[in-house]
Amino acid sequence: MVVTLRVPAGEAGGAPLLLRPWSPGDAAALVEVHRDPALRHWTGRVAGDERAAASLLANERRGWLTGERRAFAVLEELDEPDPARQEPGRAQDGRSAGGPAACLWVEGGRLAGHVVLKGCRSGAPVAEVGYWTAAHARGRGVAPRALEAVVAWAFETYGPAGLRRLELLHQVDNTASCRVAAKTRFVLDGVLPPAPPAWPGSGHRHVRHAD
Repeated sequence: MVVTLRVPAGEAGGAPLLLRPWSPGDAAALVEVHRDPALRHWTGRVAGDERAAASLLANERRGWLTGERRAFAVLEELDEPDPARQEPGRAQDGRSAGGPAACLWVEGGRLAGHVVLKGCRSGAPVAEVGYWTAAHARGRGVAPRALEAVVAWAFETYGPAGLRRLELLHQVDNTASCRVAAKTRFVLDGVLPPAPPAWPGSGHRHVRHAD
């Protein structure tokens, strides 16, 4: 199964989004966004180098093959900067041309985040969603727009086979995830006890039911 989803530009000016399965060519961009300390704090698996990124991406490909995980790279559909129009040695975002900013451009656009649907076996009544947003893309509505697209696709695709509820889990002190949950109509359903090492602190469980 190969699935791509497109999200129109946001009302506040956010770029159109393309959601597609992760590919091996995304490794360098994944390493670059995982340099962000905030993302590393909340993410269970960190792509600290390209070898770790390749392992993580291989796991996401297996998820599509087995049907256990449907993981999407979230890309901003922007025109890649033309090096010929930039000042010598300077990228449009002020960084050195060819440096970290250049690594973010992958097939389809600029890497902005990740959304995953987990436990989506045919006939399962409950599945889980998760997401993260790259540091440079925060504050532009990327996470709620991308998550809403995956939620709609999940219920449309798996609803006829029995999917009735999606769960969204996050650490209690991850207030940004609480805001994303509220924006995408996930309702707080309970507080979960710590379950280290994956969940060192208490967690929130938000739920959204099929319309």
